[in-house]
Amino acid sequence: MSVVKILLVDDEKPFVETMMKRLKKREIEVIPAYDGLEAQDCLEKNSGIEVVILDIKMPNMDGMTALKEIKSKFPLVEVIMLTGHATVETGIEGMKMGAFDYLMKPCDMDQLIVKVNEAAKRKRDQEEKIMEARMQAITLRRP
Repeated sequence: MSVVKILLVDDEKPFVETMMKRLKKREIEVIPAYDGLEAQDCLEKNSGIEVVILDIKMPNMDGMTALKEIKSKFPLVEVIMLTGHATVETGIEGMKMGAFDYLMKPCDMDQLIVKVNEAAKRKRDQEEKIMEARMQAITLRRP
């Protein structure tokens, strides 16, 4: 698998900086964002983002609202909800809204890496199926 490109969205700058260092050591490309609005801007400017790690509690636009916006504009991008305030209900709600998974802060780094790789694989598999369907449609249209 090639390098995974993720968007890390959290309003706690020290947390983002620490996570970026830890993820980069594991050869994951990280783009930081500090709220939901900035996350959307980053997604519009960086088409290669495969996975968003998204905090639930943030000012301006909370994680649940950001999740809804991300999934409506970028349906193939996978989102992992990350929070220190999660409840089972919040996690289930996020999953119903299209989140790939959710983890509690502080999360186990190895577990996060596994989730990121699984999410990136799911996005790549979906993109491959779309490409195959398009190729098949083109082939069927030929005389």
